[in-house]
Amino acid sequence: MFRPSFMMNGCAECGEEGGVSLKTCKACMLVRYCNAACQKKHWATHKKACKQRVAELRDEALFKDPPPKEDCQICFLPMPIRLICCISLPPATISSVPIYDFAEANEELATKGTAEYYPCCGKCICGGCIHSFRESGNTERCAFCNADCGKSVEEEVEEVMKRVEANDAASIYLLALCYLHGREGFQQDHAKSTELYTRAADLGYSKAHSNLGVFYYKEGDLKKAKFHNEAAAMAGHDGARYNLGMDEAESGNMERAVKHWTIAASAGHYKAMFQLKIGFEIGLVSRESIDSTLAAYNSSCAEMRSEARDIYIRART
Repeated sequence: MFRPSFMMNGCAECGEEGGVSLKTCKACMLVRYCNAACQKKHWATHKKACKQRVAELRDEALFKDPPPKEDCQICFLPMPIRLICCISLPPATISSVPIYDFAEANEELATKGTAEYYPCCGKCICGGCIHSFRESGNTERCAFCNADCGKSVEEEVEEVMKRVEANDAASIYLLALCYLHGREGFQQDHAKSTELYTRAADLGYSKAHSNLGVFYYKEGDLKKAKFHNEAAAMAGHDGARYNLGMDEAESGNMERAVKHWTIAASAGHYKAMFQLKIGFEIGLVSRESIDSTLAAYNSSCAEMRSEARDIYIRART
């Protein structure tokens, strides 16, 4: 966008050059002002360009590559948000799968968690390591710190509450789940659950953002739902990214939907890959794009798989 020289070096309203004393518009970072009065007076002129630049910056952040997945604290393999639901894939040592035979989803498995959280040490351990640890006979020990896990419900709650008081986001999220479902001795309280999800989300916990996105979507507050889904997606939550793609598709914004699904599929999200397959069949996705995304999808799935994880998954079918 063209900007006169005074907008670069002086106040966008009066043109006065104030050097470092000029204050930059915090929203768009495009223009500067000598005081609040000039900024307010110039708003009618600046409003359109400002909002356009804010939207551009938001999209730049939204569609850039997400951070790497969290690793299991024992095997150091990346962990998906949910179980790897493509259980028809070849053995874990094989990563190349033809486009029309790349996976068959198990919808029930796709809703299952991949890990267990241990409040004794605050670590998340993948199902494969949990399986291996239990196979060695350690059924009542923490797979990470070897602490005794044969505690009563009251003792487990006390352990969680200590970590909640220490502002541990995962424990706050776990407590929110207890209030949401009314378990572990807590009375069901959706308002309290939402409060705790919000607290965990403020700490940057992507799962909390994702759950809030689902909650606000059901409540009909689409603005808040979008905000939390975008925050979760930018933090690397593939499920939230997939949901954003579905929302864009329902609104007819197929180009944006494909962008979201491509990012999620490249990280190993089956449903996003399936949507891209449909998009390819109806001409929305090019052959080159589907091939490169499928290669990234297969690579991500291979990185997240191990023989122990495959056994863990098969045990839950």
